[in-house]
Amino acid sequence: MKNKVALVTGAGQGIGRAIALRLAKDGFAVAVADFNQETARKVADEIAHTGRKAVAVTVDVSNREQFFAAVEKARTALGGFDVIVNNAGVAPTTLIEEITPEIVDKVYGVNVKGVIWGMQAAIKAFKAEGHGGKIINASSQAGHVGNPELAVYSSSKFAVRGLTQTAARDLAHLGITVNGYCPGIVKTPMWEEIDRQVSEAAGKPLGYGTAEFAKNITLGRLSEPEDVAACVAFLAGPDSDYMTGQSLLIDGGMVFN
Repeated sequence: MKNKVALVTGAGQGIGRAIALRLAKDGFAVAVADFNQETARKVADEIAHTGRKAVAVTVDVSNREQFFAAVEKARTALGGFDVIVNNAGVAPTTLIEEITPEIVDKVYGVNVKGVIWGMQAAIKAFKAEGHGGKIINASSQAGHVGNPELAVYSSSKFAVRGLTQTAARDLAHLGITVNGYCPGIVKTPMWEEIDRQVSEAAGKPLGYGTAEFAKNITLGRLSEPEDVAACVAFLAGPDSDYMTGQSLLIDGGMVFN
């Protein structure tokens, strides 16, 4: 992956951070994109200390203009553009009768619009570089099976799978592949917040939500961020060149297709 450039959104923590570090280890120069400028810079510094090139980029992925500017900054600073990982996401718990317009707008702004703007910005960058590229979108096992108390999140991740399939068909003639990855329950700050909300709603102590969701993990453990990063590394590398329109489950065996 020498001389290849990747941008990862939501890379300041959790799964995104693990993806950024893994792609850097595989030889990519990495644009660490995040809403939080401080965490993005910290991860970029972490990569730079390994001897790889990295740049921190602050971006609200729900803002189309910001996203295009972030991708152009990455392309200019790192000398190219080859892969985008639309990883950023939000996942508030939502009982059906308590869903508000504000929650829908927030979740769809990041999880769906953020993927659309990211794909558009990447296409523009690939064309400017005169070659194709790889678009990698974050769906979820909740994008395969509706998860309880996560109606808005689950529906947004179903939408990402549809976007991924359609974009794969529309962009193949440009030499662009479009694939997704579908994590299960991953040990991240986002999951800790979901556990807190679900546990509190049930009147149970912290950890209750995790235990309930984890009951059906075939491999018997929660995922580490690095498990997901390994799947994304495959999608970003040459071994997946003949794959497009797919959303790979990397959930320890929660969903079987």
